[in-house]
Amino acid sequence: FCPNLQLGGLFLAFCEIMWFLLCVAYRREDEPPLIKGWIPFIGKALEFGKDAHKFLKEHKRKFGDVFTVQIAGKYMTFIMDPLLYPNIIKQGRQLDFHEFSNRVAPFAFGYPPVTSKFPGLREQIKRSFILLQGDNLTPLTESMMGNLMLVFRQDYLEQESSWKTAYMYKFCNSIMFEATFLTMYGKPASASRHSGMSVLEKDFIKFDNMFPLLVAQIPIWLLGRTKAIRQRLINYFLPHQMSCWSHSSEFIRTRFEMFEQYDTLRDFDKAAHHFAILWASLGNTVPATFWAMYYLVSHPEALQFVRQELEDVLRLSGVEFSRDQDVTLTPAHLEKLLYMESAIKESFRLCSSSMNIRVAQEDFSLRLDAERSAAVRKGDVIALYPQALHLDPEIYEDPETFRFDRYVQNGQKKTDFYKDGQKLKHYLMPFGSGATKCPGRFFAINEIKQFLSVILLYLDLELEEGQSKATLDLSRAGLGVMLPAKDVRFRYRLRPV
Repeated sequence: FCPNLQLGGLFLAFCEIMWFLLCVAYRREDEPPLIKGWIPFIGKALEFGKDAHKFLKEHKRKFGDVFTVQIAGKYMTFIMDPLLYPNIIKQGRQLDFHEFSNRVAPFAFGYPPVTSKFPGLREQIKRSFILLQGDNLTPLTESMMGNLMLVFRQDYLEQESSWKTAYMYKFCNSIMFEATFLTMYGKPASASRHSGMSVLEKDFIKFDNMFPLLVAQIPIWLLGRTKAIRQRLINYFLPHQMSCWSHSSEFIRTRFEMFEQYDTLRDFDKAAHHFAILWASLGNTVPATFWAMYYLVSHPEALQFVRQELEDVLRLSGVEFSRDQDVTLTPAHLEKLLYMESAIKESFRLCSSSMNIRVAQEDFSLRLDAERSAAVRKGDVIALYPQALHLDPEIYEDPETFRFDRYVQNGQKKTDFYKDGQKLKHYLMPFGSGATKCPGRFFAINEIKQFLSVILLYLDLELEEGQSKATLDLSRAGLGVMLPAKDVRFRYRLRPV
């Protein structure tokens, strides 16, 4: 090696040590250790973005369960021990999620921040999410079943029975995108399906590819044609168009009427709110559907077990399945699919990477457990990174392996998982935590079950040979369910009558 490069490397190493010591010197004794990068503002953002799980795992080994990292101008304190999660989640007054979401969502989706300029709007938006849960879940699930069969039958069942090849993510997306859209927003006045759906879907995919950069608050004008694409997507939901659609969900109807009450909201702003719900309905559900399908198809014994469970549930409830008839799975049927739900949860465990964050509203001492506290500064971000617990070998035996029955025990849902001999309150967290848990999580699970049920009942499925295993696209780490790094080829045909 060149001597000058060697000396330069030694000098940089010396500077790094001195910089770290200097930073530590300005930390209070009761604050977590601070990890800073070389580049001002950026900090450790590049290393974190490259492989967040690996980055946090390495720093946990060096610094323990609680440490602070400078990432893109923010000081983020990571809590790595899941036994500490309940104490963090219940800190509602001093740790707030909405400060982050109220800043990021308007920036990403193009609507104005919901401020006092729109009195009562924030509370009404919050109340509207009740329409995705409880008794309201039944009509939503029934509507999804009908729309799923409509799209699936017209696009895939009215074909000859020979083997066909397709890309799995594209297959999942084309069906779930349109079926979900019809369920949430309704149908055109004189047709059962919207005419411009394929164009809308392509634009949605382009926007979704840029979504991580928008969450990082990269100015949209730096992202090529993303602004024009977002504008086309928003224009699809302008009030004069939506008012012509029929059979929309009560959730969307309520929000439509709610936005119409505010004259200070432009039509474009109202449409942007509706577009945000489209992304919320699909941005994580489609990749979750893909991974559930992929793991079952790549594990034929698991697929056959889940298929048999499905057929048994239908038979015992008196449903006679015929390929020529549309199958109907009620919420009661879906609830009985324990092994299918376990397979879905297992795919979430392996592929979800949502980061649960709260923003400190004041300087205070954060109680971690009975013995420990950590000083937190106003504006700091407190982060839980559940992927670390999802892949912890102490909690999950052989954590890198897909086990479709991991969440079933003695014919019941398994909820007992342990760390350091203590039962975990939070052992699977793909939907967030506490009061900020995804309000649409029950519908998401139901529609994934419905999708899997339809393809298992009507199709034979197998992976194409000669391709490597699917891997995760790490660029979305921290944002939810990760996409596959590349699509997967599979074969399908109609099952024999």
